[in-house]
Amino acid sequence: MTRIQHPGLPQRPTHVKRSAVTVGLMFLSAAFILLISMFIAISLGAKGLRLETVWNAVFHYNPSMTSHQIIHELRLPRVLAAAVIGAAFAVAGALMQGITRNPLADTGILGINAGATFVVALSFAFWPGLPYGWIMLLSFIGAVLGTLLIFLLGMAAPGGLSSIRLTVAGAVIAAMLGSLSTGVAIYFDLSQDLAFWYAGGFGGIEWRHLRLILPALLLTLLLTMPLARRVSLMSLGEEVALNLGLNLRWTRILALGAVVVLAGVSVSAVGSIGFVGLVIPHMSRKLVGVDYRLIIPMSSLLGAILLVLADLGARIVNPPQELAVGIMVAFVGVPFFLYLARKERRAL
Repeated sequence: MTRIQHPGLPQRPTHVKRSAVTVGLMFLSAAFILLISMFIAISLGAKGLRLETVWNAVFHYNPSMTSHQIIHELRLPRVLAAAVIGAAFAVAGALMQGITRNPLADTGILGINAGATFVVALSFAFWPGLPYGWIMLLSFIGAVLGTLLIFLLGMAAPGGLSSIRLTVAGAVIAAMLGSLSTGVAIYFDLSQDLAFWYAGGFGGIEWRHLRLILPALLLTLLLTMPLARRVSLMSLGEEVALNLGLNLRWTRILALGAVVVLAGVSVSAVGSIGFVGLVIPHMSRKLVGVDYRLIIPMSSLLGAILLVLADLGARIVNPPQELAVGIMVAFVGVPFFLYLARKERRAL
């Protein structure tokens, strides 16, 4: 397997190659930890339930039992959503870091979160009381529009869209939309309404919402695998990728399309949860190396574990009150971001 040094990280020579058995054991371990985390997350909460009860409720559902109703109607959909959305955020971040060659990139760089939040702020201001499903739809539209603005801004510069222009355009659009959202929130007194949306949470997820978001996210996650080799080549640098015959524009468009769907649908469902797309891809590289054919599936597993445990922590820290999931993720993400920023400065 060809070693690809991820750009932006210190260039350290290495001759250590992980065997297929080692990598396979890592994937099996991650999958096992995810399953255990999901069962624990379903069993714990304001009302503790035994694992045996959880097993029976999942595989032998009895609607006449209160404990089964709690598991099936409340905890199971939010745990499944946490796992799939965690995978989506993590894979979206991995793709962003690969195509921009920026180790600090995540979905916020595309203005996806800012675009979604801006449209949600407008909906709260002008259409109060909208059903949750409509807010999800409007949020996704905002995410797409934010990304289109970045495309237009990046392509307007001489030379067309490049990784650097994409990064700069994303930062500009995200800042602009974030400021507009704050202005709308202040003018219409929406600070409390938007607070939970900014921090994110799974409290409103129901089965009817899962039926909308799961097919889109799972299908897109599967479709990212054929892109993995292209992203690996692109992470070598644009000149190297061109010499190897890679169509940079087509690869960038496909990868960004996948990122928009993964992050846009996720943000529309649970709000803006940061740091997952930043932290998880770096953890995956530490475990399986720098080949995106391994990074993407490992990121999906680790991202799922992180959000399942973050949602569990948000529920059990101060029951029956819930903290925002974004707060729990920030406890991991902020120190890791500062560590990466310091590491980048040393590498310069």
